[in-house]
Amino acid sequence: MSSFGSVFLPEMISAVFDGSEWQAPEWVPSDRLTLHPGAHVLHYSSTCFEGLKAFRQPDGRIAIFRMDQNIARMAQSSHLLYLPEFEPQALADMITTAVSRYADEIPTPPESLYIRPTHMGTEPCIGKAAAPSLQSLLFVLLSPVGDYFAGGAKALRLLVEQSAARCAPHMGMVKSGGNYASAMHPTMEARKQFNADQVLFAPGGDVQETGAANFLLIDGNEIITKALDSSFLHGVTRSSILTLARDRGMTVSERELTVAELVERASKPGCEAALSGTAAVLTSVGTLIIDGEEHTIGSGEPGPVVQSLREELNNIQWGKTEDRHGWLTYV
Repeated sequence: MSSFGSVFLPEMISAVFDGSEWQAPEWVPSDRLTLHPGAHVLHYSSTCFEGLKAFRQPDGRIAIFRMDQNIARMAQSSHLLYLPEFEPQALADMITTAVSRYADEIPTPPESLYIRPTHMGTEPCIGKAAAPSLQSLLFVLLSPVGDYFAGGAKALRLLVEQSAARCAPHMGMVKSGGNYASAMHPTMEARKQFNADQVLFAPGGDVQETGAANFLLIDGNEIITKALDSSFLHGVTRSSILTLARDRGMTVSERELTVAELVERASKPGCEAALSGTAAVLTSVGTLIIDGEEHTIGSGEPGPVVQSLREELNNIQWGKTEDRHGWLTYV
């Protein structure tokens, strides 16, 4: 089977900002882009993107999960990168049009359609290292994906990095490719040296996030995660999981979490930890590697609370339980 996110539908919908106005969206082949070699994005990383999913419901209808939140975050990212502003409704229309066009290609759960809106600066000018692109391209790429846990869910191993951040602190809340690139080297080194799955960035002992997901600690009836600020990504899945936890009567603590407290709590029986994100939803963390020493979280295996919360969120996405919070957009 192809790896997650490597198969694409043949067309994508795209719109161009020519420096003065947005052109009407059009359908183009999804296997190519025409960019000037001096395009701003290629030299100064003026790009942001989103990741969301559409699911086939039991009655055959198609529902997109929390599209409004992803669009709002992309508008925020575009604003912070000084890319041309777009109307949120215009992007919503592009997404729903694309999903409707390929509705017959959307598989049944646990498989889904992964949606990747992308916005990039295209102005051909290599003299704008400290100035924004006045032209841009906005497109929506579609990728049918399988079950992220097809090989079986396992608890992850995280290397805790206390001397470096995932990205520049003021860029954390921007979903930009440059942030993922900056986390690539420490992640690859962690895999090579410690057989770690990801790096948990905790600069100065402040537990933040990994290179590609938010971090949650579950101690009994309490979920602890860093309070929202500009230093890390404001995850839509994170928000959804915290809402479901509050619905259960759990205590949700959005606050500073130090590495010292993390280690202290992790040793408790029944403690759990997880990473949250669109692809894997909620993935258990079983081991922390700190200064070369391994610390087991709880049993070291996927925990029951993590599995239960993931199942509850999946059931909403898949139309098996009531969408109490209005998270689904039907197309």
